[in-house]
Amino acid sequence: MAAGICVSAVLSALYARGGPGWLLGFVMLVPWLCALNASRSLAATLGWAYLMSLAFTAAAFAWFGTALGRYTHAGAGTGLAVLLLAAPLFQPQFLVFALVRHVSGRRHGPLPRALAASASWVAAEWLLPKLLGDTLGYGLYPSQLMRQGAAVGGAAGLTLLLLLANEGVAVALARRRDGWRAMAQPLALAALGPLLLACYGLVSQPDGAATGKPLRMGLVQANLVDYEGMRQQKGARAVVREVLDTHFAMSYDVVVRRHADAVLWSETAYPTTFGHPKSEAGAEFDREILANVREAGVPFVFGTYDIDSDGEYNAAAFVQPTGLTGFYRKTRLFPFTEYVPAWLDGPRLRRLLPWTGHWRAGNGARVFPLRLADGREIPVLPLICLDDVDTGLAIAGARLGAQAILTMSNDSWFSGDPEGARLHQAAAAFRSIETRLPQFRVTTNGYSAVFDAAGNILAGTRMGEPALVVAELRVSRPAPTLMVRWGDWVGPAAGVFLLLLAARAAIPSWRPQAEAAPQPAVRFPVRVAVLPPAARIAAALLRVIARAGLLGICVALLLNEPLRTNTLAQIRLFSGLFLAPEAASWCVLLAFGAQASISGTALVLTRGAQRIELALADIAAVELWRLPVPGAGVALRLATGQRWRYGLTMSNPLAFAAALSVAGVSRSVERTGAVMGVYARARLALRRRKLDLPLAKFFLLPLALAIPAFHLHQHIAYGSAFGEYYTFGLKAYLLAFALWWAAWSIGVVLSAALLRAAIEAGTLMAALLRPGRAVEVRGWLERAGRLALYLGLPGWLLANLY
Repeated sequence: MAAGICVSAVLSALYARGGPGWLLGFVMLVPWLCALNASRSLAATLGWAYLMSLAFTAAAFAWFGTALGRYTHAGAGTGLAVLLLAAPLFQPQFLVFALVRHVSGRRHGPLPRALAASASWVAAEWLLPKLLGDTLGYGLYPSQLMRQGAAVGGAAGLTLLLLLANEGVAVALARRRDGWRAMAQPLALAALGPLLLACYGLVSQPDGAATGKPLRMGLVQANLVDYEGMRQQKGARAVVREVLDTHFAMSYDVVVRRHADAVLWSETAYPTTFGHPKSEAGAEFDREILANVREAGVPFVFGTYDIDSDGEYNAAAFVQPTGLTGFYRKTRLFPFTEYVPAWLDGPRLRRLLPWTGHWRAGNGARVFPLRLADGREIPVLPLICLDDVDTGLAIAGARLGAQAILTMSNDSWFSGDPEGARLHQAAAAFRSIETRLPQFRVTTNGYSAVFDAAGNILAGTRMGEPALVVAELRVSRPAPTLMVRWGDWVGPAAGVFLLLLAARAAIPSWRPQAEAAPQPAVRFPVRVAVLPPAARIAAALLRVIARAGLLGICVALLLNEPLRTNTLAQIRLFSGLFLAPEAASWCVLLAFGAQASISGTALVLTRGAQRIELALADIAAVELWRLPVPGAGVALRLATGQRWRYGLTMSNPLAFAAALSVAGVSRSVERTGAVMGVYARARLALRRRKLDLPLAKFFLLPLALAIPAFHLHQHIAYGSAFGEYYTFGLKAYLLAFALWWAAWSIGVVLSAALLRAAIEAGTLMAALLRPGRAVEVRGWLERAGRLALYLGLPGWLLANLY
């Protein structure tokens, strides 16, 4: 077992180094998982988790311990020892993962165990943000295809798929003695994540469709480090003089010789407050900076400090040739270097840790206009150092309309450990992938780089040398990614999944046996549609067109921002692509509608004066339709071995088949052995709830959502709840409410369609991988769908109102 942890640690070290080692991410935890599988007690499991957190920290983050030791002057060895002692706090997800995996493994099989454990990992990283914001998904950065999945689920989503792949390989190894057939299912699960990421990466590469004149940015990497050591040798004024002279000279080259539109300096490049001088010398330096910017004729953005009555801030100054535009204040400060938590602060701690700062945190993302000499005004999002590991800041900036990210960092404390600076750069690149915003990133002494919307490095520097980077990118406001729309959703979704799993174990009524109750008896006559092959094909095609139309509308709304605010256009699309083919399909079913009953020893189908009788003795079997199009139904297998030429569609095929069996049909077969047969039975085995009825789902729910939204609209647009009525009359008021109701109805239908697609795909996957638990999986998917629809949509509305 200890050997397995050592192997996982070595693989983790190779994975963290980047390059082709990213391939190891899908197997690096397998030896450790095998050790966990062999553990029988909770104490042993947690022991192996502790050892793995220790080994992983030593293998992948030893550089952080040595850098910490050098920064605090305690020595590299001491810093590494402190880091290893704090390994369970530095990487707590290992303990949470092992605990949840052990507990869930007692109740569930390998697949639910893997899902629960992987969800606990990403949920732990969301609830317990780590010091460096690291996660396994960052290791996929070297793969241009794999990393594009971050636009959907962020780095946390990549971590989740990596964990599932490792779990699949571990289960396959545990079954190797049972032959390749037993290994096929878990290996299919292991391959699913990389396959999905590769496919998405192929189809989702940004096309660079932005038009117009590009933004040409100059990055100044001055390679001036250890300001404090320089101050002790030369004095504070001399240090500031040297820093400014170096940056002025390099900026002159950027503007005059390379014709940059704007200049970006690194974090704390100006090592004192700007705009609020602390001395006459500081005021003189401020005036000198303003004069240089005015002479250059282009905007400068640089790291400095800001101050107010509450304290001092690590900040970025936006300076135009006309003067100071404003400050961005760093939001995410590094603990015990830039600040100390208030509950822990005090003179004794300050004496023990003399390097700790007193800076205050800013209040979140801000977007600033970068006004260029040619009259263009480009909204940009500034980030400082540790800000760029916070997904929420980048998403907030994208929502505020940013067209590019400007990142300033000081990675000089990684000068002797460039692995840390490289990891920091990879983490920053993910902010561009998640938001599809290009990024200009400058550091004090490396690595500085320019990223396009796909996270590709277009230009960059090496570590430990003065360098200029001048690159141009066409910028525009990109179509919002799923991450921009939903936020960093994978961690919260994983937490909700774990709560549902816990509720299933704690609440008896939530167990699948209560839902998969015996089918109620059929009361004849039963309403059916007797479909010849041509009629079924026609009705099925129309229904497929309608469902595809819903998914097409979803894509159109995702890609076409003006359409999202045009209710009338949405109604036209919804009517043409969904309502019309759906109504046509319903008309076909209505035209072939009939009443089914059992009369003596015959199945009787009647429609007006028309009557069809089929002797029960001639029916050998009742087979479920494998595909529920145009609806759920059955085919009748005759005693001759042939199928009856008509198919029967109805609301409850299982109960109908059971009733025929009771009435004398010798046997009833639902093809439970085949994958599609298992899928068909899983769809029909669960009892329908009242919340699933169209009246509740598509009439009452949109009404409940439309009323508060319309009420708020009336207050904003007209000043009161009935402002439009008082101004334009009852007809206009009711028409406006009808449009709001229609818009919400369309939104609910589209949301339900997406959820239904996910539920059907999950059921089909369960039928393929775990046919014996397909009904149970279907039950959980249905519950999750109800929660997402009836709680998710109101929650989303409340969040937007808030």
